[in-house]
Amino acid sequence: MALGISPRQGAGGDGCGTAHLALGPHPAQSRGAASWCHPTLTSPCPGAAGAEVAPPMPLSRSSLPSIVGRTGQVSPAAGGRPCNAKDFGHGSLVCACSATYCDTLDPVVLPALGTYVKYESSKAGKRLERSEGSFQRNGTESFHLTLDMAQRYQKVKGFGGSVTDSAAINIQSLSKDAQNHLLRSYFSEEGIEYNLVRVPMASTDFSIRLYTYADAEGDFELKHFNLTEEDTRMKIPILQAAQAVAKRPLSLYASPWTSPVWMKTNGAMTGRGTLKGSPGDKYHQAWAKYFIRFLDEYAKHNLTFWAVTAGNEPTAGEIVFYPFQCLGFSPEHQRDFIARDLGPALANSSHRDVRLIILDDQRVMLPYWAQVVLKDPVAASYISGIGIHWYLDFLAPIDLTLSITHHLFPDYFLLSTEASTGSYFWEPRVVLGGWDRGSKYSHSILTNLNNYVTGWTDWNLALNLEGGPNWSKNYVDSPIIVDSSKDVFYKQPMFYHLGHFSKFIPEGSQRVGLAVSKKCHRCELEHSAFLRPDGAIVLVVLNRFPVDVFFGISDPQVGFIEAMAPGDSIQTFLWKQPA
Repeated sequence: MALGISPRQGAGGDGCGTAHLALGPHPAQSRGAASWCHPTLTSPCPGAAGAEVAPPMPLSRSSLPSIVGRTGQVSPAAGGRPCNAKDFGHGSLVCACSATYCDTLDPVVLPALGTYVKYESSKAGKRLERSEGSFQRNGTESFHLTLDMAQRYQKVKGFGGSVTDSAAINIQSLSKDAQNHLLRSYFSEEGIEYNLVRVPMASTDFSIRLYTYADAEGDFELKHFNLTEEDTRMKIPILQAAQAVAKRPLSLYASPWTSPVWMKTNGAMTGRGTLKGSPGDKYHQAWAKYFIRFLDEYAKHNLTFWAVTAGNEPTAGEIVFYPFQCLGFSPEHQRDFIARDLGPALANSSHRDVRLIILDDQRVMLPYWAQVVLKDPVAASYISGIGIHWYLDFLAPIDLTLSITHHLFPDYFLLSTEASTGSYFWEPRVVLGGWDRGSKYSHSILTNLNNYVTGWTDWNLALNLEGGPNWSKNYVDSPIIVDSSKDVFYKQPMFYHLGHFSKFIPEGSQRVGLAVSKKCHRCELEHSAFLRPDGAIVLVVLNRFPVDVFFGISDPQVGFIEAMAPGDSIQTFLWKQPA
């Protein structure tokens, strides 16, 4: 049953408008339309005229010179188009993009042996600013990080975000050229090169109506299974366009929020409810078949999936009055559903190589959830990984959850499958230029990577100024915020924080040891190092404190870097080792 959504007043618009559902020229180019509405509504209504973003005064290479002095031989390196900085008064800057201008990065080129490149972003305004320097034979800094190539840990799957209905609505609310800039910013070599994409199976709270693909009552054979316009006119064209601009292969993975209501004990998409019956019966068989049909239909559009999760946040469906789409599973129920229904359905289909991920929920459930599911040999034989969300991390020490789970089940990968800021009731939803939100992302990524997680997935790729649309008004922030009334989008600090990982740590990179010489007094640098498939080393260093920190980087095979992490900054270092 669809939920009607009333138009809401938006910044720069009148709360009325059309969702533009194909990657092509936005009607605003001819009539100035803006905002969004239900995808089946076609009546236009007037909106504010779009305003182009003027090419910027170069910010990061002139007004913010590179650090000199104790940091060694570092020189700024030209390349890419600079950030068109805009300050909304929230402590740091966003980079504004339009149909005519967007900041870019050059493709990553490895430096000559004995030299390094550094990319830096900061609260003060740098955005992936590139500089170059040389290794020295010895260093003077007593606090230093030493690479230990003998210590090898997990391999990286990648980094990315989610193509929700709301993300698609916002992307397609832009003109064709602005859409292209947005997708290139995320997926191309001139952007941050995402390679992971999470795709919801049917609706979520970040939709503007509630629906599944099989809403016909009692359709156990799924004869009436159909993708919706949200797929065929929104998500699929965006995924195809992302693949077209990406140099790296994209790994798609899908997650369902709810089954059709006729399969559920409570007869509703929201609230406490699980599948009727028990594993192995017609309801569970039909739900397993639903996954296969989804994969079949997307394959018709030349979109194949790397993985599926068994269901988004299965614990949510155990909560009375849960406010948006959910389907409850206990770990025992998920174990038996996989062993008897979903696992065999995948194995006996043309999608037998699609990985299956369990949990897809808060890490506080670990290691218990994994112990229940993976200690069953039949269920475990169908499973490849464990998905985690970040929303209750403050309740779950990472060493008592992720690290223990890895050591108990080292053959199953850990993957962070969802995170967003502005989700707690006491927080503002969208903060344009909020540096701390980017730092929270980087802190989460680093702590996860340092505890055996193989990748990290953001939530919505793009949202509007309100943090939506969202039918249940569960608004949050996003690395890209779209103002369709002006045909512009803003790349937030979160976007650049993510880029410090996604662009430089490609799939197949392996975490390596990094020894700390001593405790850093009055500071707390966070860091992680990786060996890339091409043999280069990547080191990410985060300083979440407002104090500059001098430190050294030692690679016994190459030499020493004397470095400085400015207060509230993140840096990525890249260098070659001898063959």
